[in-house]
Amino acid sequence: MAKQQGQKLKLLYLNKFFLENTDENHTATINDIIDYLDSVGIKAERKSLYDDFENLRAFGTDVMSIKQGGTTGYYVADRTFEVSELKLLVDAVQVAKFITDKKSKQLIGKLETLCSRHEAMTLSRQVISQGRIKSMNESIYYNVDKIHNAITKNLSITFRYFEYDANKERVLRHDGKKYHVSPYALNWDDENYYLVAFDEEADMIKHYRVDKMIEISVTEHARKGRKKFEETDISMYSKKVFSMFGGKDTQVCLEFDEKLCGVIIDRFGKDVMMRKSENAGKVYVYCNVVVSPHFFGWLFSLGDMVKIATPQNVTDEFKAYTENVISMYK
Repeated sequence: MAKQQGQKLKLLYLNKFFLENTDENHTATINDIIDYLDSVGIKAERKSLYDDFENLRAFGTDVMSIKQGGTTGYYVADRTFEVSELKLLVDAVQVAKFITDKKSKQLIGKLETLCSRHEAMTLSRQVISQGRIKSMNESIYYNVDKIHNAITKNLSITFRYFEYDANKERVLRHDGKKYHVSPYALNWDDENYYLVAFDEEADMIKHYRVDKMIEISVTEHARKGRKKFEETDISMYSKKVFSMFGGKDTQVCLEFDEKLCGVIIDRFGKDVMMRKSENAGKVYVYCNVVVSPHFFGWLFSLGDMVKIATPQNVTDEFKAYTENVISMYK
C-alpha cells in the first residue's frame, strides 16, 4: 500500500479497530494501535495518533482513555446499541418462529458486528436457537420486504397460500389460485408474522401467515378498502383474534378468579372493562373476541378458573365444543 494512500485510509482503519476490538473492559495501548496499523501497511507515529483520536471524536466515535498502571488504554465508550439492547434483539430473533434457523444465525451474526468482538462472545453464548421450532419458508425474509414496499407504494399484492399435508408436503389452497389483496399492516402474534389485508372480493379484512405465503408479487393496482381498514383498530383486532384464527366477532363476558387479573390484562390490555362479581373472589371482564377453537383452547388452558357468563349462544357453542372433544376419548 502506497504511503499516501495508507495515510488517507488511516482514520478509517483506526475507527474500524476501535469499534471491533475495544470496549470499556477491553482497551488498547498506543503500541497496540501502532502494531495494528503496521499490519495493514500504515506507518503511524505516536504523536500523530493523538490528533487522529481528536478527529475521530469530532466525527462521532467516542474514543476514551483510562490509566492502567503505567500505561494508558483507549477504547470506544458510547455505541449506537448497548450490549443489553443487543441481547434483547438476539432473543427476539431466536424466538421468532417466522424466521428460519439459517436466517436467525445470519441476523445474529450481523447484530454481533454492532459491538466489540469481546462483547460479541457474550451474545454468541446466548444463541440457543438450535432445536427451536422455526419456519421452513426461507423466502419469508424477502416476503416481508415486498409487503412493506407494497404498503409504502399503496399497491395491492398477489400470492399463493399453502398448508402442509401428512407427508409434510406443501398443498396450495384455493386449488393454487392466486390471492389478490390490499396489504395494510404486518402483525406479530403468537411468535408468527401475519399480513392484515383487505380482500375486495369478500369485502372484509383478512389475515394470512406470512411464512405460508409464496410467489408474492406487487401489482400496479392501487390498494382498495382504505375506509374499511381505517375503521379497524389493528391493536384491538390483535387482542380479540386468538392466534389470528378467524371466526365471528362477539362481545363476551367472562367470570374468572381474581388472581387471574394479570393473565386477563396480558391478553386484552389494561383498558379492558372489569368489575367485581357478586361471587366472592370472582371478577367479570367484558371484551370483544373472535369466537374460534383457539379462543376455546385458551379457555381450556385456564381450567375451572374462568367461565363464559354471556352470551348464552357462545356458552352453548363452547359446551358443544368440549363435549365433542370429550367424546373422542369415550
